[in-house]
Amino acid sequence: MKGENGTRSEKLMKKGARMTNRDIAVFAFFLFLSFIFWYFNSLGKENEAGIKYQVKYTNIPEEKIITSEQPTDLNIFLKGPGYSILKLKISGKKEPLIIDLSKVSYKRTPGYKGLNYYIVSSGLTKNLNLQIRSGCEITSIKPDTLFFSLDKVIANSSVIPDNKSENKKKR
Repeated sequence: MKGENGTRSEKLMKKGARMTNRDIAVFAFFLFLSFIFWYFNSLGKENEAGIKYQVKYTNIPEEKIITSEQPTDLNIFLKGPGYSILKLKISGKKEPLIIDLSKVSYKRTPGYKGLNYYIVSSGLTKNLNLQIRSGCEITSIKPDTLFFSLDKVIANSSVIPDNKSENKKKR
C-alpha cells in the first residue's frame, strides 16, 4: 500500500504542476488580451502627444540669403483622437513642414546691428495644421521662437575680358 500511495501522490503532484503551468499560460493570454482592449479603448479618447517634424524654409526674399543656422526641427504638441495621433506617429516618412517666408510675418530682432530676424512659432499654427491634415489640433510648438539671419547677396561684378574684343581694340 505504501508503494501505491507514493505513486499516487507523485502522479497528483505532476498533474498539479501541469495544471499550474497551463493556468499561468491562460492567465497571461487573457492579461495580454485585456491590455489590447484597454489600449484600443484609450485610443478612442482625446489624447495629447508630441511629434518631431523637420522644417524647410521657402520663398526667401530676392537678393537675400539665410546666413545663420536656422532650426531644422520643430516639436509639435497635438491634441486629438488617439487613432489620429497614432497614425501620425506610425507614418514613417513624414514630409517636412514648409515655412513660407513670403507668407509669415518675421520681425527684426531688436538690439542687433545685423539683419537678424525672428518668427514667433504660435503664428504658424494655422498653416502647420493645414499641412499636417490629421484631425488633431496643435496646442504648442517648441521652440517658441525661430531665429535666423538674412544677408544681401553680393553679385560678382567682375567681368572676365573677352580676348577677341581686346584684339579688335589693339588693331
